[in-house]
Amino acid sequence: MKRKVICVIGTRPEAIKMAPVVQALRREDFEVVVLSTGQHRTMLAQALSFFGIAADHDLEVMEERQTLDGITSRVLTGVGEYLDSHSADLVLVHGDTTTTMASALASFYRHIPVGHIEAGLRSGDMARPFPEEANRIITDRLSSLWFAPTAGAAENLRSEGFSLTEENLFITGNTVIDALQETVEKNHPPSEPLRSFFEIPGPILLLTAHRRESWGDPLRSVCQAAGDILEACGQIRILVPMHKNPSVREILTGHFTGEERVLLCDPLDYPDFVSAMNRSSLILSDSGGVQEEAAFLKKIVLVLRDISERPEAFETGTALLVGTSREKIAREALRVLSDPDYRRAILTRGENPFGDGRASSRIADGIRNFFRNR
Repeated sequence: MKRKVICVIGTRPEAIKMAPVVQALRREDFEVVVLSTGQHRTMLAQALSFFGIAADHDLEVMEERQTLDGITSRVLTGVGEYLDSHSADLVLVHGDTTTTMASALASFYRHIPVGHIEAGLRSGDMARPFPEEANRIITDRLSSLWFAPTAGAAENLRSEGFSLTEENLFITGNTVIDALQETVEKNHPPSEPLRSFFEIPGPILLLTAHRRESWGDPLRSVCQAAGDILEACGQIRILVPMHKNPSVREILTGHFTGEERVLLCDPLDYPDFVSAMNRSSLILSDSGGVQEEAAFLKKIVLVLRDISERPEAFETGTALLVGTSREKIAREALRVLSDPDYRRAILTRGENPFGDGRASSRIADGIRNFFRNR
C-alpha cells in the first residue's frame, strides 16, 4: 500500500525548497499531494512550474494587505477542511511561514503526523525574525519528524528537550541546495529586462528586502546606504526585485524611481533570480534562503538583519551580518567591492555548510523508515 504524503506550501521559498522533496518522494513511489494555501499564489505557481510540478489543490487564501491573524485563520480552516475530506499518512511542511505553522496545527488537531523540513532553526529572539521565530518553534513542537538542515539546528532541538531518536531526527542539509544545483545545471538564460541589464559592463549589486522587522525606517536606511554606494562607485548598478507587499514596494519605489543605475522589477522567477545572484558582485539581503544560496554560489552577502538563525552562514559561509545601519552597510559594501584580499578571505573561509545537494533523498529515506518502524 502506498503511503500518502501531503506537502503543504504557501510561499515561493517554500515551493522552491519543497520541489526537490516532492520529486524525491515520487521517485520512492509515495503517493504525493501538493497542497497550496496560496499565501503567495502567483510567485508560488511560477516556482513550482520550473521544476515540473503543479499544485493538486489551491486553497486561494491570499488577500490584498492580508493581516497575520487573517492569513493564519484562513490557512488553519482551509487546511483543516481539506484534511477532513482527504486521507493522509503524513503532512509535510517547510520552514517558518504562517502556512507552515497553521498547517501543522490543523494536522495536529486531526492526529496526523507532521514532518518539519528545516527544523531546529533558532535566532533566540521571538521578535527577530517576526513572526517566523514563533512559527518554527510552534511547528517543531507539533511535529513527529524533524529534518534539521545542520548539526547546529539538531542541537537546538536537543537542548529544548525534544524526544529525539535516530528514527525521528535526521540531519539532512538544506533542500534549497538541491533546488539550486538543479537550476544551475539547467543553465537557464535570463529573460528581459535582466538580459539587457546584464549586458552593460560593470559590477552589479543585488538588493532584496522584505521582512516585517525591516519595514519602515530600517528599509529606508538600507535604501540610503544603497544610494551612498551608488555615489561612491560610479560604475556600479543595483538590481532590486521588489516584494509584492505594498509596505515594501512603496519605500523602494519612492527612493529609487528615476535613478538610472537602479533596475526596479517585480519578483524574479527562480531561474532568473539564480542568474542575478550569479551575475552579482555583491548581494544585500534580509532573506534566510539567500544566505544559504550565496554560500553555494560563492557570493558574498551582507545580511540586513541584527540577528540570524543561520550562524553557519557567518562562521564558514560567505555572509556578513550588517543590520540596517546606513553607515555600516555602506562601509562593508565598499570594503568588499574595493579590497580583493578581504573578499578572498571571506570566500575561502570554509566549505558550504548548508548541504551537498542530497537533502531531499535523505528526507525521503527518513520518511520511509518512519513508516516502516510504525
